[in-house]
Amino acid sequence: MTQTNFTPRVFSGIQPSGGLTLGNYLGAIKRFVDMQGPDFETVYCMVDLHAISVWQNPADLAHNTRELCAGFIAAGIDPTKSILINQSQVPEHAQLGWVFNCVARMGWMQRMTQFKDKAGKNAQNVSLGLFGYPALMAADILIYHATHVPVGEDQKQHLELTRDIAAKFNHDYGVDFFPMTEPVIEGAATRVMSLRDGTKKMSKSDPSDASRINMTDDADTIARKIRKAKTDPDALPSEAKGLESRPESRNLVNIYAALSDQTVDQVLTEVGGKQFGEFKPMLAELAVSKLGPISAEMARLMAEPDEIDRILTAGSLRAREITAPILRKTYDIVGMVAPV
Repeated sequence: MTQTNFTPRVFSGIQPSGGLTLGNYLGAIKRFVDMQGPDFETVYCMVDLHAISVWQNPADLAHNTRELCAGFIAAGIDPTKSILINQSQVPEHAQLGWVFNCVARMGWMQRMTQFKDKAGKNAQNVSLGLFGYPALMAADILIYHATHVPVGEDQKQHLELTRDIAAKFNHDYGVDFFPMTEPVIEGAATRVMSLRDGTKKMSKSDPSDASRINMTDDADTIARKIRKAKTDPDALPSEAKGLESRPESRNLVNIYAALSDQTVDQVLTEVGGKQFGEFKPMLAELAVSKLGPISAEMARLMAEPDEIDRILTAGSLRAREITAPILRKTYDIVGMVAPV
């Protein structure tokens, strides 16, 4: 079998379920921006089909999709350099998702830890979509023949499933059609933790707004949340090893490192020995300088929803130039009779 040469292409997406946070920015969107350029074609997506695996108020879903798009653009994703879409405007995602439902095995799905976490004790009452959405996620990626996916550490298992589905499809049909997509997990703050509890992931679902920095927060709110973030009484260490048993301190240093494009060790060389009374104002000033312009641009874009809708429609047309031929070839491989 001849090895296919795949175009270097990045795909990633975020659910438009409301409440874009610093964790989304540092764990994903900042890296989306960094990957724009000559090395890759880049496709970034608001995965609205995934969002409805749990019930969404329709008006809220539309608002959240536009707000997420505004966040992407405000953070630096350029719709002329990247393809920017919402998933439901590109029907090949769902069409390939059904093919992959027939490739993926029940046992693979049952091992998905995120389903277990989200379903909890009510697994019999959640939607079939919540159980099967990793197959749609694989389709999101492979309908573009994406070679790289920037993801947070909590999504790595889904990337492994994507590779399993691609490998089984290729093996079952005797082809080398879908690539073995590589996860891109890097940076100091790929997993941003709660400002109130350094052992828990920063989450928009946390009942305490003080636990997170929202990308719509203004400068004063960002600074106040950082000043009130939980820490410990000890001074900052001079090397990363000294943070191992200090989750809140490690989280704040990771955030500083990610916002300043430094390693944790580089930050600690600068701030080692300082108390948090000195470090928190430094972090607040840095966060406001980086995030303030993003929240201001998001507000401007949200005041012009027609502009956002035009960007998404234009993105979907560009996307389908890639996805339609890949789906047609998939159908040919499987044995679906084509229209004449």
